Amino acid sequence: MLRLQGVSRRFGAVHAVQDVSLEIPAGQMLGVIGRSGAGKSTLLRMINRLAEPSDGRITFENTDITALKGQGLRDWRTGCAMIFQQFNLVQRLDVLTNVLIGRLNHRRGLLAHLGSLFAQFSAEERAAALATLDRFGLLSTALQRADTLSGGQQQRVAICRALMQNPRLILADEPIASLDPQNARLVMDTLRQVNRQDGITVLVNLHHLDVARAYCDRLVAMQAGRVVFDGTPAELTPARVEQIYGVSEAEFHGDMPEAAEAPLFPVPAAALA
Repeated sequence: MLRLQGVSRRFGAVHAVQDVSLEIPAGQMLGVIGRSGAGKSTLLRMINRLAEPSDGRITFENTDITALKGQGLRDWRTGCAMIFQQFNLVQRLDVLTNVLIGRLNHRRGLLAHLGSLFAQFSAEERAAALATLDRFGLLSTALQRADTLSGGQQQRVAICRALMQNPRLILADEPIASLDPQNARLVMDTLRQVNRQDGITVLVNLHHLDVARAYCDRLVAMQAGRVVFDGTPAELTPARVEQIYGVSEAEFHGDMPEAAEAPLFPVPAAALA
């Protein structure tokens, strides 16, 4: 269970996030929606402690995340992997090494430094990285430079890197915002497969309402830093959409309506049960 209690983040007199309280059970895929500037990215960054809460408390199971420092904070960021809109791969390195970078936080002191400098990873780590790439149809790209891949491929490599951290929670901040519909569908299928098959809790910020409804178990909408909706995709009615965005839902039609019916990485029925 991830729990946020009265969490706020102020920048001067401006509240980017204001008094947010949420409980996210293990294994849920939760979509965070809302207009640009609503506080979605700041919320995820506070959970990962890339931004510090001004007020409130974040806990995971019995651990107070807001109190972590030093190695405890580094361990949390390992178990709470972050995926960014702009991929954050090392473009001049090959795909395999980029995925292996996800293992660096499991090392201590000099070993971590040498690992990052000389890419000295064990045979077991390399085998695990290759298996992860193979799982998502990326094995043939293993020795390519990251900058030779499409945007959708790079984002899926970033997901593979996150999986190498052995996380219990994945935070995805606008992971499909810069992608065309086909690549966006591939990335969302990948996140859903990780959630369903691996049991990893996923929190994902999204602009596309059709995508959010198709892939997420639960939706949270933010407006001016506050949570203004928390419910199932079916409960996000056109009237609710108009309250959140100030426009009719017609503006959002046609994003990816067929995503749930025809995923390019199909999820077995047993995993959806």
